[in-house]
Amino acid sequence: MRRIREVLRLRAELGPNLSAIAAGARLARSTVRAYLGRAAAAGLDAGAADGLSEAALEAALFPAPLVAEGRVPDWAAVDQELRRHKHVTRKLLWLEYKTAHPDGFGFSQFKLGLSAWQKASGRGLSMRQVHHAGEAVQVDYAGDTMVVIEAGVAREAQIFVACLPCSGLIYAEASWTQASDDWLAAHVRLFAFLGGVPARVVPDNLKVGVTHASYYDPVINASYAGLIKHYSTAVVPARSRKPRDKPGVENAVLQACRWLLAPLRHRQFFSLAELNQAIALLLTELNDKPMTPPREGSRRALFEAVERAALKFLPVEPYVVGQWTIGATVNLDYHVAVELNFYSVPHALVRKRVDVFVTPTAVQIFHRGERAASHVRLAGQNHSTTLGAHMPPAHRAVANQTPDWVRAQAARIGVATAAYVERLLTGRDHIQQGVRSCLGILRLATRYPAEKLEAACVRALAAGASSSGFVEQLLKSGRPLADTATEDGIGHHGNVRGADYYH
Repeated sequence: MRRIREVLRLRAELGPNLSAIAAGARLARSTVRAYLGRAAAAGLDAGAADGLSEAALEAALFPAPLVAEGRVPDWAAVDQELRRHKHVTRKLLWLEYKTAHPDGFGFSQFKLGLSAWQKASGRGLSMRQVHHAGEAVQVDYAGDTMVVIEAGVAREAQIFVACLPCSGLIYAEASWTQASDDWLAAHVRLFAFLGGVPARVVPDNLKVGVTHASYYDPVINASYAGLIKHYSTAVVPARSRKPRDKPGVENAVLQACRWLLAPLRHRQFFSLAELNQAIALLLTELNDKPMTPPREGSRRALFEAVERAALKFLPVEPYVVGQWTIGATVNLDYHVAVELNFYSVPHALVRKRVDVFVTPTAVQIFHRGERAASHVRLAGQNHSTTLGAHMPPAHRAVANQTPDWVRAQAARIGVATAAYVERLLTGRDHIQQGVRSCLGILRLATRYPAEKLEAACVRALAAGASSSGFVEQLLKSGRPLADTATEDGIGHHGNVRGADYYH
């Protein structure tokens, strides 16, 4: 409007000389002619224009197109339709509007009118965000990928990007997938790169981070929640399809594509480690690069100056990446099925719900937040591992009845008992048959003194017997079991001739 006022003033002073007016106003002659034409149509001159505000002058010179009464769209309803249905476009709404009002706005005026209404109502405006040191880190994946030749096969590596919006410090790395293990491992390396932990993490609503997206009560993925708890921070997801909620990382993705991926576009990588090494070198240059005015210094310098001290300390041990299974049921055999293998828990937890945390090397089982069991992770399928402490007493007693246990119990009674038990163990077609016979011998030790059982086993050994029943009958008969043999010979017996017989 200032230029139009100047054109009208020069018109009043210089007359109809368009060239002089154009030179004085520093405008093209065609523009001057157009302005003067609008002023003539509105009946305005320099004096009349001086008495009008800029809004009134603009309305006089650029009047809104005349539309028949009732033909102005209901802009609120149009805006609501756009926000309610993601596949509805302005072109579709305009076509529907023109069907009802053939003499209404054209498409360009329809778009301008909608944009003006949205701005007047506060829609479509951006709110300036104030970022405090150590308050948040924003994370996302770049849409672009990098090709890596692994074992002769071309694979696309995903690019994880994070940004501290206060200092603008950027972190980026490549991973094979956007799956849970890669997502969690990227966070672990991110916190190690920062040397601390921000107060909150702002991710997108991808499923490995947020199970159920909601502005009010988002449901965080169990494995992701475990990592967040380990680092004593919080997750505040951005709203769905609202990139303005995390502008820092959106800009960081753009910077990563420009300054990390684009310079590497002609290089061929043969491992993920090689790609990450190249990214790390360029990332250092990017963070040390001076920022554009009015900001001074580099991202790294600003981070060291104001943000590093505001981060929380890292935990003593880094998070071990693993997967959580929530609400697994303990079977009647007090085992939990995990990836087609079975792991024991205390028998008191039968039929109760437990949470399972699986890492590459271990399986940990929790009940109500307390660890109930920990096992080495089994390889393969249909294997099981059982701890004796998890078994009820009766089951533990049965499980302990092994050949070695039987031998140890027999040795406590005496040499003959141990020898007889060894005969029973080795004289059967199956070891379990021998164990059962030995249990019969050990049972007799609870009913008879050890010396009597030992004497009966001596007799059974001499007789070549191989059953627990033979020893039991000897003990029940009540006959003397004392061994008359001495160390000097085989003893005296009516059927034994003795050495004198041969003289």
